[in-house]
Amino acid sequence: MKLEAAAKFTYRLGTGLGAGADLVRLLQSESSLGSTRHRAAIWHLVHGTKEGASLSDLMQSNSYFPRLMTSIVRVGEETGKIEEALLTLSKHYEHQIETRRSFISSITWPALQLVAGIMIISIMIYLLGVLTTGSGGQMTDMLGLGLRGSAGVLKFWLYLAIFFGVIAALIFAFARNLGGVQNLIPIIYRIPIFGSSLQTLTIRRLCWTLSIALGAGIDPIRAITLGLDSTDNDYYRDGAEKSKKAIRGGASLSEALRATEVLPADFIQRVDIAEFAGVDAESFAHLSKEYDERAKQAIKILSGIATGVVRIVVMGVLIFMIFRIASSVFGFYQIPNEPIDPHRPF
Repeated sequence: MKLEAAAKFTYRLGTGLGAGADLVRLLQSESSLGSTRHRAAIWHLVHGTKEGASLSDLMQSNSYFPRLMTSIVRVGEETGKIEEALLTLSKHYEHQIETRRSFISSITWPALQLVAGIMIISIMIYLLGVLTTGSGGQMTDMLGLGLRGSAGVLKFWLYLAIFFGVIAALIFAFARNLGGVQNLIPIIYRIPIFGSSLQTLTIRRLCWTLSIALGAGIDPIRAITLGLDSTDNDYYRDGAEKSKKAIRGGASLSEALRATEVLPADFIQRVDIAEFAGVDAESFAHLSKEYDERAKQAIKILSGIATGVVRIVVMGVLIFMIFRIASSVFGFYQIPNEPIDPHRPF
């Protein structure tokens, strides 16, 4: 389920249940909204609830619904506060959407500059194949790329598609942890500014999830597992088993988080203080707000880095074009000044 769909679904369902509406009727109404896959998944809930199955069991049997949503709904059913759980989830998803939108909006203008640069080069390549000199010959290849006309433009776009395809493949491999590439995260975090900003965004998501889970009454083992799972990163997920063993061995919540060996020391220290005061859920709610502010700064930093990279690329391309054009022009003017070689054929 996409973030937008999850936020709207949990909000509508939580609001309806809070107003005393019937669950089946709410789901039937929901089944007419959203994408085809969304409607099919909701109809699965409709048929199941009519037969007496619990909402959380039905969600768990359908991979469309996020694990965090399934677990929080289950706790809401067990505690009789399902509407509160759904509305809290809705706020959580809205925060994630806001974070993503903030980042995208900050890099939109540099991305447009990059697209404009690509289009200018494409037009120049096309004109090199269309225009001719006064004698009817081809125009001088001022770009030095060996590309001309519409065929040259298509080749240029193919090269760009390969370049960006490689980048997309690397991102996909990292997201799916192909070949265990996510084990490089500790190295990435050591990159000044960039690494700490990425870590801040990850810890913020973890804080939000732990705040929701502990506030809903989920036991520490499930809460930590959900929190690590919400990072969408196998590097963090691998720490769940270590925390589980630590808790079963009598460890406190902070000790269990420390046992994961994937979380920063300052975060563990804050949790330790909160646990000593006996206010775990409230403290995580406060921590999540604090990390919200840190995340906003991290997004500004990351977007600034992305903007800088795009602008450097655009400037590099423009400088390359200027030098190529200048060398072609100056080279042309230097030809008359060259000494005549009597042995050179005309």
